[in-house]
Amino acid sequence: MRRQNHSSTVEFILLGFSNYPELQGQMFGAFLVIYLVTVLGNAIIITIIFLDQSLHIPMYLFLQNLSLVDFCFSTVITPEILVILTSEKATISFGGCFVQMYFILLFGATECFLLGAMAYDRFAAICHPLTYPVIMSKRTFVKLVMCPWVLSIMTAVLSVTWVASFPYCDHKEINHLFCEIPPVLELACADTFLFEVYAFTSTILIVMVPFLLILLSYTRILFSILKMPSTTGRQKAFSTCASHLTSVILFYGTASITYLQPKSGYSPDTKKLMSLAYTLLTPLLNPLIYSLRNKEMKRAVVKLWQRKVTLHTG
Repeated sequence: MRRQNHSSTVEFILLGFSNYPELQGQMFGAFLVIYLVTVLGNAIIITIIFLDQSLHIPMYLFLQNLSLVDFCFSTVITPEILVILTSEKATISFGGCFVQMYFILLFGATECFLLGAMAYDRFAAICHPLTYPVIMSKRTFVKLVMCPWVLSIMTAVLSVTWVASFPYCDHKEINHLFCEIPPVLELACADTFLFEVYAFTSTILIVMVPFLLILLSYTRILFSILKMPSTTGRQKAFSTCASHLTSVILFYGTASITYLQPKSGYSPDTKKLMSLAYTLLTPLLNPLIYSLRNKEMKRAVVKLWQRKVTLHTG
């Protein structure tokens, strides 16, 4: 049988959780709440840091960038999942699928690099407090913010262009919740070995290298914490580091499993759950982990609220 060119595939069908029709309603409600909380939490962080001049320092400007990435990451994915859960047959155009794939890669890779930059910032601030202003100069900060975006754009363009160039014949059903490289690659009716080698290599560079740098930074931070004279200070610092590392391990762990082996032997449902862990849970948890435990952020929220009340009563 002669192969058709990939251009004959004008749309894909996203199967989502079609095997569990009795759970679609509950899942829709859960995903909707997660999305609203994620959008609200990250929007609040972005706004507060923008409005409060005292928070215009590297630590909080990194957090603002992370919240922007999480806001966009969640918005690219969750509305599509909600549509799938309310449709009998959820379709996405060929072009729309690869546009979504591009943004998933863009924001996912940016988050990988950005979390690494944030860990380095905390390491410099805690382990080298006297030289921190020199280490984290304005020029260094701008580079650490811009490089993740530039590298991620380049990676996303190359990866998506390559995957879109494969022929897809009559294969249309993507057994996934959104257009991510691994499930789409399974539909390609061509030899994808070379791309899989590239995907493995790029995942090592984008996911594993920043992850190892984060672990190294936090190891050094923990050694510095152990030297603290105050037991209360040590406990608080340990608690903060533990919560940060929980979020980091969840994000990097599931992302690396997904992308290191694009055609791995995991069941489709397992792959869906792993994808949800780093695309839905991480953007939800980051505002809670990085902000609600932070005194300066709490103070800024109270100050902003008091200013709003004063304006209304004045």
